[in-house]
Amino acid sequence: MEEVSTFINVACIYIRMKIMDEAATTQVAWVLSYVQGGVAEAWKDNLMNELAKGESEVDTVETLFTKIRNDFGETLEEERKIEQLRTIEQEGRTCDKYVQVFKKVARGSSYEGRPLIEEFKRELSGAIKRKLVEVEEPPTTIGEWQERAVRLDRNQRQSRVEKRMLGRNAACPGGNVQPRGGFGGGSYGGRGRQIIWWAGVLHTGENKGGGENMFSRGGNQTCS
Repeated sequence: MEEVSTFINVACIYIRMKIMDEAATTQVAWVLSYVQGGVAEAWKDNLMNELAKGESEVDTVETLFTKIRNDFGETLEEERKIEQLRTIEQEGRTCDKYVQVFKKVARGSSYEGRPLIEEFKRELSGAIKRKLVEVEEPPTTIGEWQERAVRLDRNQRQSRVEKRMLGRNAACPGGNVQPRGGFGGGSYGGRGRQIIWWAGVLHTGENKGGGENMFSRGGNQTCS
């Protein structure tokens, strides 16, 4: 409806400024010359045919504007919604955000059932879409598609976080090593082994004989 109001307002301004004194038929013809594209083009052709035959109630620019409001107010809004629905993309959004944007755009588009599901699937992440299609009982309604896609996306993101955490732990298997007991001696808590600090030399429980010199005398090291 917003586009229709803008079109009519602009047309009114031009008519008042340029062709206010022209005949009603001229004003109507000028307005119709800017009704273009899509359904509007076919609507204009039909109206011009009716005008030529004297079968239309449009005889002034005011009656034309009324007809435009009545015929296009909801139609143009629906077309705009459909166009947005066809161009919406998940891109870098999480599935939660994609679903919310999709729901907002879908309202008023007249899409429902299978066509609405296909539009949702079209820009859904390929990995998520494949998993949902390949399961034993795939979703059958738009609500199920959206709910299960969100849940699967959350699980995948959580899995990636856990893998990163495991990777960090694997890079430092002994955990955090912090000295206790000062330079002269002490012990350290490690994962699965005891580390003994004696006289500036690090010895491990596995090699009590000669010890494994991991530091120069007096050195210090942490692994975090």
